[in-house]
Amino acid sequence: SASILCLAGLAVIAAAQSTQTTAPKLIKKDGRYALLVGGKPFLMLGGQIHNSSAWPSELPQVWNSMAALHANTVEAPIYWEQLEPAEGHFDFSNVDALVEGARAHDLHVVLLWFGTWKNGNNHYAPTWVKTDTKRFPRTIRPDGVPIDVLSPIGNDTLEADKAAFVALMRHLKQIDSDQHTVLAMQVENESGNIGSVRDNSPEANRLFDSAVPTAMISAAKKQPGTWSQVFGADADEMFQVYYQARYTNAIASAGKAEFGIPCYINVWIDYPAAALPQRQLELPGIAYPSGGAVRKVVGLWRALAPDLDMIGPDIYTDDASFYRETMQAYNRPDNALWIPETGRSDNFGKFFFYALGEGALGFSPFGVDQSGWNILGDEAWTAHARNFALVGPMDREIAQLEFDGQVKTAVEEPGQATQEVDFGDWQATVSFGFPQQDGRRAPGTKDF
Repeated sequence: SASILCLAGLAVIAAAQSTQTTAPKLIKKDGRYALLVGGKPFLMLGGQIHNSSAWPSELPQVWNSMAALHANTVEAPIYWEQLEPAEGHFDFSNVDALVEGARAHDLHVVLLWFGTWKNGNNHYAPTWVKTDTKRFPRTIRPDGVPIDVLSPIGNDTLEADKAAFVALMRHLKQIDSDQHTVLAMQVENESGNIGSVRDNSPEANRLFDSAVPTAMISAAKKQPGTWSQVFGADADEMFQVYYQARYTNAIASAGKAEFGIPCYINVWIDYPAAALPQRQLELPGIAYPSGGAVRKVVGLWRALAPDLDMIGPDIYTDDASFYRETMQAYNRPDNALWIPETGRSDNFGKFFFYALGEGALGFSPFGVDQSGWNILGDEAWTAHARNFALVGPMDREIAQLEFDGQVKTAVEEPGQATQEVDFGDWQATVSFGFPQQDGRRAPGTKDF
């Protein structure tokens, strides 16, 4: 396919200096958002590395991969189990290696906190958390069986995760408050329950049978009552949404109080079977982690977790209609759009231009480094690198124009060889393919 990037009113923007005095900040104007880096809008041309590639021994190949991708930002995980192997004892060696390496290779960093939740499980929590199930309770299935997911109603778990995250943010403030290599922090990773819609422990059941908290009633615009009375068949999932959003917001709030850079969450979204046929059951806790900020509850999450700066969908379908619908669902007046994870194959290359057209702050394919194993297979993929190489020299200009509402995109799709692009005061007709009529330009047309 082919893609066209249409820019109106190009403005020259000075390149970011290597040392910045202003922290990254999310701002809003006229319903549009920008991530300010060095005081100017910044477009994240991102690459997320594999889950096990944030160790210092893996970083040389990571930097080579980022250069091949033409990325300006690397997304890399921080593992709670490595950061705090014993309670209260912190090891920041991985953090330092990532930040120092990124600076050496002229990259920015988005750090991903693998804490209480990672893909709907507790697999990156420290051993001292996993093994003390009394202090750090697990989620209980309806049949009474505990699963490897930490419960969001466990206050000791929240305090432990919060303490680790605060320690991480305090360390980042110490090493990065002058240069601001780190642009943003992801709080948890695709959080929620895989294996049960909600916690069914005695304490959770007591809360479930009680009145819905006022904050949830207000956010959902409902009349008071118990969870079942207020939400009916959706009560279990809404219960998980509330306690999970409250938990995550508390961590983000505490971290930002220590070091005020943007914090966001990413979402394992819900897919209809038509968009991702291998997902046949659209059920919370099975098809996606229950409690996560899927499309139907983005508004609830924005209300319940106000200290999160944005919510980003992880999109792994190449169904163009669904991809665009998903971006539009998260591109809201109360939520800036950015794509923290997407497929790396060439089938996903065109969605970068759709994202620019939606005003996205950034776009990041997953699994872009060449570690010893590849979760996404060994297919050749070059589209993202070509796109980033094209846009990279003018990424600051495009970020500013996005913020000004002056970026439009046209992407070739089957049956859409000609598209209209509306800039308000003037319109353009974009035609894909060659040659045109007899190889001649039609009267009144304009090349891009």
